[in-house]
Amino acid sequence: MKRFYIHTLGCPKNQVDSSSLCSAMTDGGLLETDAPEDADFILVNTCGFIEEAKEESIEHILEIIERKSPGQKAIVFGCLAQRYREELRRELPEVDAIFGVESFHEILEFIKLWGNNSVADRTLSHRERSSSYAYLKIAEGCNRRCTFCVIPSIRGALRSYPPERVLEEARRLVEEGVKEIILVAQDITSYGLDRGGFKLHQLVREMASIEGEFWIRLLYLYPSMIDDELMEVIREEDKVCPYLDIPVQHSEERILRLMGRGGSSETFKELFQRLREGIPGVVLRTTVIVGFPSETDEEFERLLDFVKEVGFDRLGVFRYSREEGTEAYRMKGHIPEEVKWERYHEVMKTQAEISYKKNLTLINRKFQVLTDGIDGDMVIARYYGQAPEIDGIVIIDGLGEGIRPGRFVDVRITDADEYDLRAEVV
Repeated sequence: MKRFYIHTLGCPKNQVDSSSLCSAMTDGGLLETDAPEDADFILVNTCGFIEEAKEESIEHILEIIERKSPGQKAIVFGCLAQRYREELRRELPEVDAIFGVESFHEILEFIKLWGNNSVADRTLSHRERSSSYAYLKIAEGCNRRCTFCVIPSIRGALRSYPPERVLEEARRLVEEGVKEIILVAQDITSYGLDRGGFKLHQLVREMASIEGEFWIRLLYLYPSMIDDELMEVIREEDKVCPYLDIPVQHSEERILRLMGRGGSSETFKELFQRLREGIPGVVLRTTVIVGFPSETDEEFERLLDFVKEVGFDRLGVFRYSREEGTEAYRMKGHIPEEVKWERYHEVMKTQAEISYKKNLTLINRKFQVLTDGIDGDMVIARYYGQAPEIDGIVIIDGLGEGIRPGRFVDVRITDADEYDLRAEVV
């Protein structure tokens, strides 16, 4: 039996793509292996979003090329391959095949499996083995035209998956024991706008009606698209985590206009105040970009003041990455890398102080947490305000034997640091 190995780089949406391809290949008679040296086909799902991601993808491809035996086939696909297909073919002739995004037909044909599988039936979700959570992709592509982003040129326009398919996948995940379904897309708040208006709040409401004990988490919400109907669903449905990941990217109106985004410091403050007033216990996460072309010291200081004033529960920082094919690539006033790094560290230091103060307020409070794994005599878990892989964790001491991942447990928070919490069972 032929074997295959897939290495996935980048975001959860890439992980979903790899899971879908993996299902098609196993349905076609191939066997997945965790060891690339045992595989007949070695596949790398690449990321090409920013410079660091591109470098990581190239490094891994080179590593595969160096180690692969004469009988193995190396296949590269995904975002980096979509952007730089010809360059990769020219510079890396040792790679046997290069495909872009959504190239499952071509990949299956290359490995001579096509005809046994239907890409139309591809899975929409990704779950690590025995994991308590799964990513569920509800749409592909994006209609936004942010001047720093290459995603629309790689992934194309917004294409929402039919709600009946998404809900069917959600039911399957719950039946398999998944305890947290994480909805992902480039912009989930635009879900359904290309399909006649069955919107995100309707999808989430129906998903919450599925029988079973599980959480629903929403990632990547566009600020101006968060309406009262969505807030109402989050507030009323117990299964929906009151956790909102809302990338603002910057606070200053001039920079936001250059980025091709709307909003301002004041409109964002009003939004976050409305969310905090309208959704009890809401946890707010955002991302910002520092070092965008022509960002002045004064504008950066105002961004820092904005971060302090809003007091986000979670915050991620990107250093602006100059990407070919974007409008921002041609802008004047690019910021030196050392300045970007200085600004990055300053925001991270500020957020660490904010996070620590907020975590201290959780001590002695009781929460339901979801267990993710075991580390010695400690259980690793998360409360609703912590998304997997990007936020902190809850460490439960002395829980005892017999606890497996994927269980809801009631705890009391006993200690905290900048990002993680400690707890005991109650």
